[in-house]
Amino acid sequence: MKINTATGLLESVQYLPSPHNDNRPEETRIDMVVVHGISLPPGEFGSNAISEFFCGTLDTRSHSAFADIATLRVSAHLFIRRDGEIIQFVPFTQRAWHAGVSSFQGKTHCNDFSIGIELEGTDEIPYEKIQYKQLSKVITLLMQTYPDITRDRIVGHCEIAPGRKTDPGLIFDWNYLKGILA
Repeated sequence: MKINTATGLLESVQYLPSPHNDNRPEETRIDMVVVHGISLPPGEFGSNAISEFFCGTLDTRSHSAFADIATLRVSAHLFIRRDGEIIQFVPFTQRAWHAGVSSFQGKTHCNDFSIGIELEGTDEIPYEKIQYKQLSKVITLLMQTYPDITRDRIVGHCEIAPGRKTDPGLIFDWNYLKGILA
C-alpha cells in the first residue's frame, strides 16, 4: 500500500469518487485522523449501502432506516469493511464531509484539517482484527505522508463531536490500535 501524493489516493484500493467533498482551505495542514463507525442499515454489515450513501446514489426508499439520512450529504476519505477491504471515496488532499459540527483542542471545523476513516461496525459490536490491522497500515502511511499527524491526533468522532456522536464506540480498542501502529 502506498499513497500517491500527486493524486491524494491510496494506491491498490478501489476508488469510488464521492461528490460530497470540496477543497480544503488554502494552506491547511492535515494534522488529524478521525475514526468513525458506520453500518447501513443500522447493525447490518456487508451491503453496498454505505458506498452508495457516500456516493450519493443510495435509494433511501429501499429501507425504512434510510428515511432519516435521505437529505444528508456525507463522505469519508476511506471506508474499511469488516473483511478488511478498503474503499476510498475522497482524495486525502480534498476535504471530505465526515465530521460535521466539530472541534478539537480549540480548532473548529475538523473536516478542514482531518482525514476521516469509517469502519464498518457499531458502537456495541467488536471490530474485526483485520480492520485494526488495515487501519494501522493506513494511519502509518498517513503519518509518513502528513507528519503533523501524531499519535495524539488520532481520535474518534466522539472526541470531536461529544454529545452528538458516539462512534467508534466504547468497544473500540484504542490501546490495541496504538500498540500495532508502526
